[in-house]
Amino acid sequence: MEIKHVQPLKTPDLELEACPEVKVKISKLERVVSISQMLTSTLDLNKLLDLIIHTAGELVEAGAASIMLADERTGELFFAASTGSSKEELQHIQVPIEGSIAGTIYTSGEPLIAEDVSKDARHFTGVDQSLRFQTRQILGVPLHVRDRCIGVLEALNKQGDASFNQDDVDVLSTISSQAAIAIDNARLISRLREANRSLAELDQLKSNFISIASHELRTPLMIVQGYANFLSEQVTEEASHDLAMVLRGVRKLQSVIDQMTNLNYLEGSQVALEREYFILQDVIDEVLMDWEQMMAAKSLELRQQLPKADIYVQADRAKISLVMNNLLNNAVAFTPKGGRVEIRVRPLTGAVAISVVDTGIGIPKKDLNRVFDPFYQVESHLTRHHEGLGLGLAIARQVVRQHGGRIWAESVLGQGSRFIFTLPSVPRAKVEQEREQEMKDEAEVP
Repeated sequence: MEIKHVQPLKTPDLELEACPEVKVKISKLERVVSISQMLTSTLDLNKLLDLIIHTAGELVEAGAASIMLADERTGELFFAASTGSSKEELQHIQVPIEGSIAGTIYTSGEPLIAEDVSKDARHFTGVDQSLRFQTRQILGVPLHVRDRCIGVLEALNKQGDASFNQDDVDVLSTISSQAAIAIDNARLISRLREANRSLAELDQLKSNFISIASHELRTPLMIVQGYANFLSEQVTEEASHDLAMVLRGVRKLQSVIDQMTNLNYLEGSQVALEREYFILQDVIDEVLMDWEQMMAAKSLELRQQLPKADIYVQADRAKISLVMNNLLNNAVAFTPKGGRVEIRVRPLTGAVAISVVDTGIGIPKKDLNRVFDPFYQVESHLTRHHEGLGLGLAIARQVVRQHGGRIWAESVLGQGSRFIFTLPSVPRAKVEQEREQEMKDEAEVP
């Protein structure tokens, strides 16, 4: 059998057969894809609007382009951006929803081509008069975000003698779908930034007020306390009882002012730590000396379980004292007369645990995780019997966290509570080595 060779079929050269119109469409689609990527990466609203109108005008070959957004307060459309016009020229121009082509597009949610606006009763001439511009043609598409319309994108006056067509509608609609989401996101980001600025200003006002108020209250309070102490030594026994009540009130107010002053500890980033090496037991002894009189007045038994070996920490001595004072204040306040408060220190690997244990009223299980929240009160503010702003434990938590430790509470309702916090510890040898080096460095300084 004779085998004949079949000649391969010739395929047409697509590049040679492609018409100019197809090339233009491909070029426009590529440009739309490129612009879509730029739209999603721009959060500056003014830059975003400028990019949209110039791109829209270029792709549909329009003489001008504009974006109108809906004003939620007035119910009208306002110019957010327009080619050839400044923001100052546009900011006072409102376009009514009823009686305008843009309003028709906005309410219908459909694209619209107005071939000759001079013959279209819906055309709003106020814009042309304000801007000294002559509109001949309008192509407009809605700006949709999910199920709502936020404005209108318009292209004006097709260049040359041509008219807007369906290809222009498709291109502008594609741009508008991406532009609407980008505009909505940019507006949300702008509102969020503004809200954050307002919150920061309010927070600063709060801090300034607390600082000034606590300072101004402290001076007259010290005067009252001084006179009360002076008079208590000279008045009769009956009057001394009244003065004792005055002094108790002064001490309560002093405690509130101290907590107000210490509010800045809740903003850890604003509080610098002055770290130094010290023996933890020394700080505990100093703090307990200040509490001896208060505990004796309530007939509270004080116990200590401290290691004999010195435990060194590198921390802010004043702030660790503040933590201890806040925990002791909590223990003394919630432990009835005749109860017990105990301080325990337990060395761990590379750390140390400090516990303040009491035989007080205890904390309900549901409140254990919230007692460290600022201003949180376990008791109702209408029925509680213990004073305080609810800041002591919150401040203690923040300070401990700043030092790289952690703090938590354990409690059995009606039997008492235990507050434990940890701090990184430092080997004695390291402390002595660094101190020797410091002495050598100081000796070498001429």
